[in-house]
Amino acid sequence: MTNETVQHNQQSLSTSTARNLATTTKTVPQMMGITPRYLLRALPWVDLEAGVYRVNRRRGFILGDGLISTYSDGDGEFRVIAEDLREIAFLRDQASGVLSALASGFVQREVTAGEFIAGTDGPAGQLHVIAFGRAEKRATGQYGEDALLATIGEGDFFDAAAWARGESSAYQVKAVTRCTVLSLDRRMLSELADREPALRVQLDAYAANGQGPVDRESPIELTSGHSGELDLPQTFVDYEESPREYELSIAQTVLKVHTRVSDIYNSSIDQVQAQLRLTAEALRERQEWEMLNNPDYGLLNNVVPGQRVHTRKGAPTPDDLDELLTRVWKQPAFFLAHPRAIAAFGRECTRRGVPPQIVELFGSPFLTWRGVPLLPCDKLDLKGSGNSVPGTTNILLMRVGEAEQGVVGLRPAKVPDEVEPGLSVRPMGVDRQAITSYLVTSYFSAAALVDDAIAVLQNVEVSNYYDYS
Repeated sequence: MTNETVQHNQQSLSTSTARNLATTTKTVPQMMGITPRYLLRALPWVDLEAGVYRVNRRRGFILGDGLISTYSDGDGEFRVIAEDLREIAFLRDQASGVLSALASGFVQREVTAGEFIAGTDGPAGQLHVIAFGRAEKRATGQYGEDALLATIGEGDFFDAAAWARGESSAYQVKAVTRCTVLSLDRRMLSELADREPALRVQLDAYAANGQGPVDRESPIELTSGHSGELDLPQTFVDYEESPREYELSIAQTVLKVHTRVSDIYNSSIDQVQAQLRLTAEALRERQEWEMLNNPDYGLLNNVVPGQRVHTRKGAPTPDDLDELLTRVWKQPAFFLAHPRAIAAFGRECTRRGVPPQIVELFGSPFLTWRGVPLLPCDKLDLKGSGNSVPGTTNILLMRVGEAEQGVVGLRPAKVPDEVEPGLSVRPMGVDRQAITSYLVTSYFSAAALVDDAIAVLQNVEVSNYYDYS
């Protein structure tokens, strides 16, 4: 059919031709990488007059991360990091040579799932360090029942008290998965103490007096329930001599826009504003990632040992989230989890027949557990960050706010050329290529004011599915 025939049969203007006279309705530029960033929205923010935030605390006894780390030399053999033995109270002030001698004496063994690593009828006075795997501490209850004390994993160690005294452990430790365990017999400790007077003094004091302070903070002497004219105790509240200071971190880039673009292609969408908006979104996404994963101030890397919980079975169960709630029981605000972890938790609830309640926040519905919402965040990735093994993720629970001694976000009270709180756009001029540059900067940090403001469920597996047919 010829063009003349088409034109002869056409009775009205075609849409393709009419578009030449029409105005197109356009969206602003879209970006798949933008997320709701619920952490940034849910955290209370402290505006800093200067760039440093000092957290003053009552003096405590915590030494380090509470773990004895190991490393592999490449042939499947694990070694204890000698300096980490200072996590044990009576080794805290020992010379490095003493620690190295002890570290060299650990013997590696492989334990299958279901096998006991240590027990009340096992060899007396041994120190065990888990290099790989997950295990359960179990004891016999008051009426002879089996009681689960804790789930432990890589870096956890036991039983320092039995090791110091040469006694059998008061509980059993059973492997849940295949485990690699490093064990050190008391005989080597005793022989070394006979040669090192400083170690002997500390060891004997520990064996006689127990594991040291039960309270993690220095005591405040009080009396109560008394009558008469007793001499009241005298006390004071001791503070940390070197409190931690958080300096504001930074995310920054230079945005470049050619003047030809901003001059003649600005209708109906402002090209500079469109570029700045997407750049600011990218900076905010990086900000949320840093606040969770930064090795210095990131929340995942600032959870103390007593606030770390291992999953019992791998998948996140209601029992696991209940265990988190026992760690942050004072005004818990929200769980923060990867979307796949929330889906995995939902499957576990469905399997048990206990569907979570729904609450609406920020205009969207969220699952809750015990009334505490689970906020999704893809910055808690599936690569094993924050002490979890590769292929797993973490679930955080936190209390928030300065008044509640919780977790807070930090940002400057005011910065030059501020367009959003803590975010500035500073024009840098036009260069010889007629390109305008803009310095885009975000200042931020995060802090947990006390240790029990945050807890983490580690090694959360998200790949368990069930057949309900």
